[in-house]
Amino acid sequence: MTIPQSFIQELLARVDVVDIVGRYVQLKKGGANFMGLCPFHGEKSPSFSVSPAKQFYHCFGCGKNGNAISFLMEHAGMGFVEAVQDLAQSVGLQVPDDDVSPQDKERAAAARQKQATLTDVLEKAGDAYRRQLRESQRAIAYFKGRGVSGTVAKRYGLGYAPEGWRSLASVFPSYDDPLLEESGLVIVNDEDGGKRYDRFRDRVMFPIRNVKGECIGFGGRVLGDDKPKYLNSPETPVFHKGRELYGLFEARTAIREAGYALVTEGYMDVVALAQLGFPNAVATLGTACTPEHVQKLLRFTESVVFSFDGDSAGRRAARKALDGALPHATDTRSIKFLFLPAEHDPDSFIREHGTDAFARRVTEAVPLSRFLVEAASDGCDLATAEGRAHMASNARPLWTALPDGVLKRQVLGELADLTQLKAQDLADLWGQTTAREAPRSAHSGYTGAGSAPARQAPAAYDNQEPPSWDSPPDAGGWPSHAENSGGYDGGYGSGGGQSNGHSSGYGNKPAFRKGGDWKSNWKKRDKDSPWPPQPRLPRTPTASRTDHAARLLLSHMAFLEELTHEDHATLCALPAPHGPLFGWLEVQFHEHGPLAWAVLRESLREHECEALALKVMTGSHAQTEGDLQELRMELRDLLNRMQIEDIEEQQKLLMLQAATDPTALERYRELEQKRRVLLGVAAKAA
Repeated sequence: MTIPQSFIQELLARVDVVDIVGRYVQLKKGGANFMGLCPFHGEKSPSFSVSPAKQFYHCFGCGKNGNAISFLMEHAGMGFVEAVQDLAQSVGLQVPDDDVSPQDKERAAAARQKQATLTDVLEKAGDAYRRQLRESQRAIAYFKGRGVSGTVAKRYGLGYAPEGWRSLASVFPSYDDPLLEESGLVIVNDEDGGKRYDRFRDRVMFPIRNVKGECIGFGGRVLGDDKPKYLNSPETPVFHKGRELYGLFEARTAIREAGYALVTEGYMDVVALAQLGFPNAVATLGTACTPEHVQKLLRFTESVVFSFDGDSAGRRAARKALDGALPHATDTRSIKFLFLPAEHDPDSFIREHGTDAFARRVTEAVPLSRFLVEAASDGCDLATAEGRAHMASNARPLWTALPDGVLKRQVLGELADLTQLKAQDLADLWGQTTAREAPRSAHSGYTGAGSAPARQAPAAYDNQEPPSWDSPPDAGGWPSHAENSGGYDGGYGSGGGQSNGHSSGYGNKPAFRKGGDWKSNWKKRDKDSPWPPQPRLPRTPTASRTDHAARLLLSHMAFLEELTHEDHATLCALPAPHGPLFGWLEVQFHEHGPLAWAVLRESLREHECEALALKVMTGSHAQTEGDLQELRMELRDLLNRMQIEDIEEQQKLLMLQAATDPTALERYRELEQKRRVLLGVAAKAA
């Protein structure tokens, strides 16, 4: 969907970022801005500023900043189009789409209506399953046996699908309604004359919600030993297993408070961990972790810990999660892997060793870089040249999948050390291999391992009393039954012992060897035994005058009206990307007048100057608050100094031309006079 930039500008001009943020954050007036506790990281004193003048928010603690659209994307997990539609609805605007034909618009509207209808059907089924749970002592006994309280059951909307082939017939007026089949609730047996029956029967039910809190599917677990043990809803127009994470809606706030997301393997892991003090847990839905899963999590946190069972299946799942995480492992993100002993899953480990022991395991989880090295070294004898070559071959697609940055270069150095090559030599070898494979991939379609690609619903279960079941609740929030009333404490009983010092479970074999204990490879080297030569890292550029001038003009576009013709010429003549940015800014000023940065930011999407604008407008330095006259003088001084530098460059060229061009000296003197005037102005300003 292509939304015209003019509409984005109009939308941002109509909405008030203070009102939008105020829906989720308690704000208080503080000077020219509003202040509150940052919703993106835990803090006790407010450092989150919302500017009504700039229509912009900024956290001085974690650095998050943006406009009303980006706030909904970051805080509510919405996509760009979804956030625009949500804001447009709040101010009574219809979102246009210039690239879509009327027929396509009709189809899109029908699809949206179908999705809304399907979620309504699934919500109705979820309500029925929750009512059935209150009546099923057997299902309640199962949850009690797993230590789940009624409060947690309500938070996650747990239910029960009763025995019987057509229980949902008593829930929906028409059991033949095609929506029941399309939503995955009912199966139609075409080989038996179109006979219909419920997909979920005699199972405890886990509703799967999207980030807006809408029910989009179910997971069901048998109470006995029947197969399959777990059963998921099929793929539907609203449910895609490769994109959704169980428990993410319920865990959003806890993820931000804890500072990380804990990814597990199953529904019961999530529910049990929430009961035992880790409400920041989510789970994949019976499928391997995908890059889409990781990307969705990274909307809410910069730190992800994958926790898998300690058996071989758990390690295989971790290996697939590594592939999904690699494309998103930037320098500012933390992705780790927690391996428990083979006999444990997170639930059983906490019950045996206690919450503190599990929390320590989380802090000691294996960083992605180390797991990458182990995965590449698996099965390779690094004491031989052949083994090292095999390891390098395994490592190439993993390393290639990493985004460019410091982490990627550091991993290259470690891999090069293990292969006993220089880092540059290893990179050159891999580059040659990639170049040779490119022609083949163009024909075969091979892309390599590294190419893997609304209005927020309230937290319905936060700060509420335990559920009121049909009979008075016991200590755990469950209804009391005569035959089941004794001994339930709603927690995890006497299993909360301390750690007994078990090994971390991070494999039973050394990750790799090279003439000794593998740990020695990670220790700091002696100064007389330096690391092999590393590829030269790009130097971090210092803040320049041009960057600061761009920052002032993007923040206060009205200043453009006060610039001289020479100022404009100097700015637009700068090399890319600065010159094109100033040129674009002038065009925007002439066409639309002074615009707030929030509006400019949306107009810059996918523009060649977007990266530069975001760079200069990101971070605490981007806050150009203060007296406008002082800011004007600051800009004037910057422009004078830039003109002085430009004059000095021209003078150098004129000196070279003076031997053959008599007029060059005259031009030199004119420029020198102008330079002295500008120097005097700059000195006076200083």
